[in-house]
Amino acid sequence: MRVFCTVCGNRAHINKSNRLSLGYADLYCSCTEPECGHTFVANLTFSHTLSPSAKTTTALVSELAKALSPAQRKQLQQELNF
Repeated sequence: MRVFCTVCGNRAHINKSNRLSLGYADLYCSCTEPECGHTFVANLTFSHTLSPSAKTTTALVSELAKALSPAQRKQLQQELNF
């Protein structure tokens, strides 16, 4: 990941990160241009999902299957084995 100085536009280094949640972190940055020397905090945040996780899908299917009656589960199993 590249971060750029908001003052001069040169590359900046991320010196520290402070994760506040799974979807948000503060990034403590400093400009690599010696004449600038700007230090700043940038925010990294989760925006949205493009493709759902396979783990999420598997867990969802498992929970739905557990909610079925034994007869419904057997019927579903037969349909999946076609």
